[in-house]
Amino acid sequence: MASKDSTLKWRFPLVKSTLVLFIIFMPALCGTIQVNCSQPNQPALLDALTPVFNMSAIRPVKNSSTPTNVITFFTLYGILGVDEKAQLLTTYIWLDYWWRNQFVSWDPIQCGSSNISLPRDKFWVPDIVINEFMDENTAPPVPYVYLYSDGVVHDAQPVRVVSSCNLNIYTFPFDIQNCTLTFYSYIHFAFDITINLGRSAADITRVSKSVMTTMGEWELLDITSHKIMEDDDKFDSLTFHIRVRRRAMLYVVNLLIPSCFLITVDLFSFLLPPQTVDRSSFKMTLILGYTVFLLIMNDLLPITGNTIPLMNVFFSLCLALMVASLLETILITNLLFGSADFSPVPNWVRVVFLQILGFVVCLPRKKEEPGDLELETSTATKCTAVEQLTDTRGPPVEDKALLELRNLSKDLKAIRLQVEQQKGSRSSEEWIQCCPLKVKPCKVLFIFICISLLISASCSSSMLRCSRPDPPSMLEALDPVFNLSSIRPVMNLSTPTNVSIYFTLFGILGVDEKAQVLTTYIWQTLQWTNEFFSWDPEECGVSWITVPRSKLWVPDVVINEFMEKNTAPFVPYTYLYYNGHVMDSQPVKVISSCRLDIYAFPFDIQNCTLTFNSYIHKNTDVQVYLSGPVEEISEQSKKVMTTMGEWELIRITAKKFELPSAGGGNYEELCFCVVVRRRATLYVVNLLIPSCFLITVDLFSFMLPPQNVDRSLFKMTLILGYTVFLLNVNSLLPVTGDTIPLINVFLGLCLALMVASLLETIIITNLMCGSAHYSPVPRWIRVFVLHILGRLVGLSPKPRAQEDTVIPNPAAQELLSHLPFLSSAAEDSKTPDHKGEPKEDKALQELRSMGTDLQAIRCQVEHQLSRGQGTEEWIQVGAVIDRLLFILYILFISVSFITIIILWSNSFNTS
Repeated sequence: MASKDSTLKWRFPLVKSTLVLFIIFMPALCGTIQVNCSQPNQPALLDALTPVFNMSAIRPVKNSSTPTNVITFFTLYGILGVDEKAQLLTTYIWLDYWWRNQFVSWDPIQCGSSNISLPRDKFWVPDIVINEFMDENTAPPVPYVYLYSDGVVHDAQPVRVVSSCNLNIYTFPFDIQNCTLTFYSYIHFAFDITINLGRSAADITRVSKSVMTTMGEWELLDITSHKIMEDDDKFDSLTFHIRVRRRAMLYVVNLLIPSCFLITVDLFSFLLPPQTVDRSSFKMTLILGYTVFLLIMNDLLPITGNTIPLMNVFFSLCLALMVASLLETILITNLLFGSADFSPVPNWVRVVFLQILGFVVCLPRKKEEPGDLELETSTATKCTAVEQLTDTRGPPVEDKALLELRNLSKDLKAIRLQVEQQKGSRSSEEWIQCCPLKVKPCKVLFIFICISLLISASCSSSMLRCSRPDPPSMLEALDPVFNLSSIRPVMNLSTPTNVSIYFTLFGILGVDEKAQVLTTYIWQTLQWTNEFFSWDPEECGVSWITVPRSKLWVPDVVINEFMEKNTAPFVPYTYLYYNGHVMDSQPVKVISSCRLDIYAFPFDIQNCTLTFNSYIHKNTDVQVYLSGPVEEISEQSKKVMTTMGEWELIRITAKKFELPSAGGGNYEELCFCVVVRRRATLYVVNLLIPSCFLITVDLFSFMLPPQNVDRSLFKMTLILGYTVFLLNVNSLLPVTGDTIPLINVFLGLCLALMVASLLETIIITNLMCGSAHYSPVPRWIRVFVLHILGRLVGLSPKPRAQEDTVIPNPAAQELLSHLPFLSSAAEDSKTPDHKGEPKEDKALQELRSMGTDLQAIRCQVEHQLSRGQGTEEWIQVGAVIDRLLFILYILFISVSFITIIILWSNSFNTS
């Protein structure tokens, strides 16, 4: 019921508009042809209208200088969608045309009706088209029109409009699009057909909003209109501007808010202590999660090659911040865990970071604790004091308690040195203290047709005679010509028909690399001379006339590369001039084959051809010519092109060929070369830059110390993230079986480098963490790797460390029986002086027991923490190989990337 009420609401203004139309057409009623009905019923009216039906081939005016005024308006019923990549807007409209047929009028009382509905094909219908129409109308057909007693004709029909629109999605998803629908006659000039608005733009907007049923992504804001007279008032058109706004809530909830959540997690991850938590793996997992999120939400993002939406910039910025924070974490981890092997902190670093930046970020320099320095001093003092005490009191063998204290002091000192080595030197502490200064938990998020010249008719044309100077007489005189439409219009068969060709490239709709097909939209104009007619303009009262194309011979000029049916709107009329000249114009949606070379994708330039020739006629019958300079075609195409999507028109060139025919003779063809260039910004932002980010992360991961951080796990996570990224952007990559694009080589190279670095990490980790069970380093490896390659990569071999002398303790024999690895030390600690003493001082026994425990602890610590000479050398070998492969990795990446860039540049410049 509500739907019926709304229909009545929008139909009421229609009645009011009809009254206006009657007033507009009323002054011309006196010139109409009166139809007389034998009875006041519809069959009698239909019988009386038969003469009018016979004149449906010509424009319904008595005087050809009188223009047909077509009143038009529409109602926007639905916004079906927007294709950002193809730059197309799909809408559904209810279209109304009103015009007056001067060949008919009747008395409503005599005929019993003031209007009648009749098939559309019985009347002349204006060839009004929508300039931006890019596809076939697939709306249900309406075969009838209304004819009123005063000659007014009302034609209403639904139209599914797939129109080109210059879409600007820079502010996606908060974008407002302004698309145009331009109504004009495709073949008729302004002195034949004028177009006027039958309803105000405000009423059109109001009615459209009230009946619109699509409440999806797009919202109608307003519709405005204005008239345009082009080419010295030769063409009359009516342009409507439709402003629509995208509803952004879906994208805010599904894209923006989750991205803010993830970048917040990355921000708070700086609070994780890198000394105890593997922050780099956490951040790598976060990047992996973000790429998976982008993969899931990829269908929501617009795809275009013209401009990059701010939304894509926002996502790229978030990813760049995550990658930057990951690289920072890798550097900090390297300082924290590898600073023990660094040189002392330079004075300028200490001043800039510890004093200046430390004060700025409220992390003042850590004060040195006096106890750390006093501990060594006190130990040395105590040892000296004990020695002096021993010297003054007598020989050491006499004071057994003092001897045990010395052994105990020696063990404690060794344990302390082992612990201090693990804790790190003073320079290591300073390097670690510099690290937090770089961790700043703050980031800034910011959202970035041409009309051809007439040819003189042949003097051999047959002159038509008109009984009256009006269009019906002209149509009657043309009947013999229409009867000859099956044959080529020449008096002598040896005379070829010269067909001039002209077109304007109105839109580049897309390229299918896999099918090797180019889809374009052109305005095509063919001109030739029909020698079967000519007339005197003064005798016939008209110098030109439009007739249906089906009544004339039309040259079988085809495009050789055409692969599918033309789905552009059909234009039924052609222009006939008094001198026998015929002009045929129509839009053509060309789906043509093209040999596409995507080796330099996305910086590729494609050269496709459109070859016009007669399909059956040889050059002795039909010859093709270019009706204007090809430069004019190229410039006019650039001027009127409305699709500003992925492809950009560079130039159009033309060349004429004469080729032999298989049946003998030759045939002519006119070949146009259309050179188009792909806009690469989309692919650079969505493919190349993220790949460079990830390969940079892999490069910096060499700084992670493999002894302290599981570098192999980090690299494996990175490879997993890269494969997810490739899955995410797979729809952007071209698919072809001819050549492999350089970008595929680039992406495959990045993946291969990541895998190679992972294998290298596994080997290095095995050398550094599993070398304790290896045999000693062979001499040739020591000389070649440590001394030659080590100096080459700046890692000189370390000198052999001087091992501390262990003072044996005879009281450890009981522990040695349970700890075999201490047997050698225990044997050396045996002294004959301690055997055979059944009675000993209790304090001495306690000291011996304490010494036994401390020596066992020391041996355990030395066994766990100290490294043998072979282990140290294997670790040095691993470090040298790691540094060498890192340098080779950088060199290979640099050479490979420079080579690919040079190949891209050469392909781009030579295309």
